[in-house]
Amino acid sequence: MIRKTMTVLAIAAAMGAVAAPVFAQSAAAKAAVDSAKAAGTVGEQADGFLGIVSGGDADLRAAVAEINTGRAAVYKDTAAKTGVTADAAGQATAKQLYSRLAAGQYWKPLGGGWVKK
Repeated sequence: MIRKTMTVLAIAAAMGAVAAPVFAQSAAAKAAVDSAKAAGTVGEQADGFLGIVSGGDADLRAAVAEINTGRAAVYKDTAAKTGVTADAAGQATAKQLYSRLAAGQYWKPLGGGWVKK
C-alpha cells in the first residue's frame, strides 16, 4: 500500500511540472476558471477536481465541467498505466494543485467544506 501511494505521489509530482498541457481544456474555459478562482467562485477539491464554491452562471459551470472532464481522463489514463485507482491519482494530483493555490483561493478537503487558503 505504501509503495502504491509513493508511486502515485511520484506521478503527481511529474504531472505537476506539466499540468497545464496535460489537462484538456480550451483557453476560454481556463480563463473563465482562473478568473473565478481569483474571485472565490471556483475552488480546487481534494479529489483533484474543480468545484463551484458559490454562484456561477451556466457558462462558468460549463467551463468547470470541461476542465473536470479533461482531468478525469488524465486520472483514468494514469490509473491504467500505474495500477492505482483513478481516485488515488486525482487525490495525489490534488496535493500538487493545493500547493499552487494562491492565498485567498478556496480548497475543499475530502469530506469537508470550503476553506480559504
